[in-house]
Amino acid sequence: MSNDTDIIFITPNNSAGIYQELSNEYSAIETPTWSLLLAQSCRSIGYKVSILDTLAANISDEEAEKSIKNLKPRIICFVVYGQNVNSGTTNMSGAIRLSNHFKNKNVKTPIVFVGSHVQALPSQTIEKEQSIDIVCVNEGVYALRNLLKLKNFDFDNLKKIKGIYFRYKNKVIKNPPEIVVPNDRMDIDLPGYAWDLLPYKNERFDLYRSPLWHAEYKNDYRSPYASIQTSLGCQFACNFCMINIINRNDNDDIGVSGNYSKMRHWSPEFIIKEFDKLIQYGVRTIKITDEMFLLNPKYYKPLCELLKKRNSDNSLRIWAYSRIDTIKRPEILKLVREAGIKWLALGIESAEKEVRLEVSKGKFEDVDVKTVVSKLHEADINVLANYIFGLPADDMESMKKTLDLSLDLCTLGWNGYAAMALPGSELYKIAIEKGHKLPEDYQGYSFHSYDTIPLPTEKLTSKQILSFRDNAFHKYFTNKNFLKKIENKFGIEAKNNILKMTKVKLKRKILENY
Repeated sequence: MSNDTDIIFITPNNSAGIYQELSNEYSAIETPTWSLLLAQSCRSIGYKVSILDTLAANISDEEAEKSIKNLKPRIICFVVYGQNVNSGTTNMSGAIRLSNHFKNKNVKTPIVFVGSHVQALPSQTIEKEQSIDIVCVNEGVYALRNLLKLKNFDFDNLKKIKGIYFRYKNKVIKNPPEIVVPNDRMDIDLPGYAWDLLPYKNERFDLYRSPLWHAEYKNDYRSPYASIQTSLGCQFACNFCMINIINRNDNDDIGVSGNYSKMRHWSPEFIIKEFDKLIQYGVRTIKITDEMFLLNPKYYKPLCELLKKRNSDNSLRIWAYSRIDTIKRPEILKLVREAGIKWLALGIESAEKEVRLEVSKGKFEDVDVKTVVSKLHEADINVLANYIFGLPADDMESMKKTLDLSLDLCTLGWNGYAAMALPGSELYKIAIEKGHKLPEDYQGYSFHSYDTIPLPTEKLTSKQILSFRDNAFHKYFTNKNFLKKIENKFGIEAKNNILKMTKVKLKRKILENY
């Protein structure tokens, strides 16, 4: 082919806007999962691909423009997800800034967007953002492959591509939906990660860093770092989550994640090869990004057996997600720990059963949270507990109970979020229907941003919820019992790093003069 590159996958940089001063030292910088997957998918069938991670490499818009002119791609593809599955909308800010820059500099290459926000609101996004030419309505694997087959991007050719919306003469053209990669094609059509295309300074993966807690609150363990998935999607349909929007298969104006609940897995034999590549690169601190890793023993058990063989020196430092009601086999925890999974992130969400049931469509089993956490601690597995303040059934009393529960459990990791009406979630559609005030820009959907606006409840205002959450963060991380536990487990350095972190105060627009 005449071009140097057929397609370039761009990860946008908007870290400072999302995380404020936390971005300087404390926020993670994750390997761009979907850029890596899509690049390898296209490369596996003969196309020339590149990855431009403007976040990790800290590339300016002007430097990105220079790279585009040097590589001369036929397609520019912005891959806009985030460092957690719910942050795709917030990262649109940096992506749109850069795509506007390209258009203003007369870059003629078609610009395609893939990501959770455009999957949730394809028509609205392409109507609003004039620098976007095409959006993929789901994960985009087959749509991108078919776009790459085109010699030119005229109307007649684009109209044949399933799974995209595109602009034609200032009108939005909606094409029929495209399927996602079937489970039996995962190893074939999503054949791993293009790790070798990532930027680095001195050694591979040295521009990426884990969350502080994942590294046992020690900076030396944070890098090199990588994240990897062994499955895609989730079988549950929680109102606050938009993870399943990648599975979208319709053309509704507002996509709701819970309508597309499904899980797909790579085979353990295939995915262990990706772990082997990371280990050979010297990466030991690894995140398993799956929303529900410990759910189907058909997949996670043989993978853990394979990881156990690679962790004979106990050097792997892996974390994975689970829900408190899916850890039904305590006897498996020994294997999980031997596999190098030293942390499990639990979605506890709320201390109140009724609050959990409301957002989980009745599928959240009632379990004893304390018993689950105790069994994990007995297995020498650290717990990152996730809580959400301001769920629809919450009031001040129920939020206080959730905070008290978190202090009582005293897990070594803690995340507390204010409930957001994230595009792609059912809470977003409900908020639109009820006329709730939503953030005015993309950054406002970040849990940590200055402009954030949590969703109010019938009994709580957005200000009350955000103020409670921010105070809860400070109360937890300065709690004497927690700090003593940290020092006993990880040492005085870890404790001091936590105290230093608590000195960073997030600025909140809606809390000014509150």
